[in-house]
Amino acid sequence: MFAQPIGRPITPESDHNHWKALLRAAGVREARLHDARHTAATMLLPLGVPERAAMATMGWSHSAMAKRYQHVAEPIRRDIASRVGDLLWSTE
Repeated sequence: MFAQPIGRPITPESDHNHWKALLRAAGVREARLHDARHTAATMLLPLGVPERAAMATMGWSHSAMAKRYQHVAEPIRRDIASRVGDLLWSTE
């Protein structure tokens, strides 16, 4: 997906070094580059991105990958519980 300015593929070592430098510059904890992929996939959930669009964005060919990469965070669970509660116990 990404290339060097001269069009050649980025080497894994260079990619790793750039990632670590980015983390240091941002002042965030150490993390694997692969962890960012899980974060990116998970962030599509609160944005309400449909699964097919998430699959296309992440480059997945099977919906099973969503189960592997997308993690339902507690705020999303609370929102679902609240919405179901409103539906069941609405005074309208």
